[in-house]
Amino acid sequence: MARTNAQRRATRALAAVGSIAVAALTLSACSGGGGDAGTTDGAGKTLTLWHYEGADSAMAKAWNAAIPIFEEQTGATVKVEEKSFEQIQKTASQVLDTDAAPDLLEFNKGNATAGFLASTGLIADISDAVTQYGWDAKLAPSLQTTAKYTSDGVMGGDTWYGVPNYGEFVGVYYNLDAFAAAGLEVPKTYDEFVKVLDAFVAKGITPLAEAGAEYPLGQLWYQLALTQADRSWVDDYQLYKNPVDWTGTEVTYASDTLKQYVDKGYIAKDVSSVKAEDAGVSFINGTSPIFVSGSWWYGRFASDATFDWSLAAFPGSKLSLGSSGNLWVVPERSKQKDLAYQFIDITMSPEIQAIIGNNGGVPVAADTADITDAKSKELIDTFNGILDEDGLSFYPDWPAPGFYDVLVQELQGLVTGSQDAATTNANLGKKYDEGTADFR
Repeated sequence: MARTNAQRRATRALAAVGSIAVAALTLSACSGGGGDAGTTDGAGKTLTLWHYEGADSAMAKAWNAAIPIFEEQTGATVKVEEKSFEQIQKTASQVLDTDAAPDLLEFNKGNATAGFLASTGLIADISDAVTQYGWDAKLAPSLQTTAKYTSDGVMGGDTWYGVPNYGEFVGVYYNLDAFAAAGLEVPKTYDEFVKVLDAFVAKGITPLAEAGAEYPLGQLWYQLALTQADRSWVDDYQLYKNPVDWTGTEVTYASDTLKQYVDKGYIAKDVSSVKAEDAGVSFINGTSPIFVSGSWWYGRFASDATFDWSLAAFPGSKLSLGSSGNLWVVPERSKQKDLAYQFIDITMSPEIQAIIGNNGGVPVAADTADITDAKSKELIDTFNGILDEDGLSFYPDWPAPGFYDVLVQELQGLVTGSQDAATTNANLGKKYDEGTADFR
């Protein structure tokens, strides 16, 4: 029955792919992630690897550095085939069932993506390798959630189908120069946060860079819900443990507060037509001094912002949006599974994790002493704080294929005033229940 359900979801799940898209944990000083797991003789063999990271990304720099280490250790050759995100997402279910399947690839985490491949048997159960190399000891529980799936493809299961070696999260970016000019301090509590918003509005400044035409507004909505939530609510929403109450405190508070943010001038009146890039640029150019968004902006701000800035977790909340990064997965038809595991292990080593961390990424298993860039250390320390609270709570669109578009549309209706909060919540609940029916 589980396989049937997964196959029945396939068309919807793959069509819906494309929704938005850790921390430094103490690691032993050995050069490999597992150290004593053994080395396969790869002389004369080739490991075919697919990924979709840009050449200048922290991950690509780290993985490129891992290749000569791997080749020296194993005697094998790595053949990298760089694909686009869309190429891998749209063709994986066909290619991975053929002899053209790579031996190792990067794939998006979540039920509709890695979960789907797991449920249909296209990627391997790597639980034995996880134990052998000790990767489970290096990943916080909330990071493991996106790497483990049930037989029906729901994350948070008991079986390992992937391993992340970087992470991501959503926090609050602050323009420190703008705060100093306004005589304000970075808030440590939610009440202080609201007072800061009011103070900027009083000076004629729209404080929050925001975008309602794409993911940022939905992420702010979910973050507001998280301020009223606990881990059990996240498990209900993300993992279908129990039905979600769409008239409950969490959702009601999020929608009511988001509408108030617009009415009070914390967010621009035209937010419904603003895209994520525009919101990021409004922070970079100093138009808005606060931006609630993800660690993926960190490198951009480090290179483009001309003012002093910082990043912190959302004030007053123990829960934050975020997850592991995308996963290394091993196709079931991989011809070199043992070599694939060894390559994964090298990417979990301190030296490779440090490259991720010193280039604006968020490593999952770095030695913090190896992070020499001050801004990067701030990023990782912020993430560590979230992990210490078991705070990673994933993303609002994850539970159901196509729910990303639903969130955008319904929240646009809310902030433009074309529908009230109760209607918005009812519409979201109806689409959520329809989209998650096959998973529950």
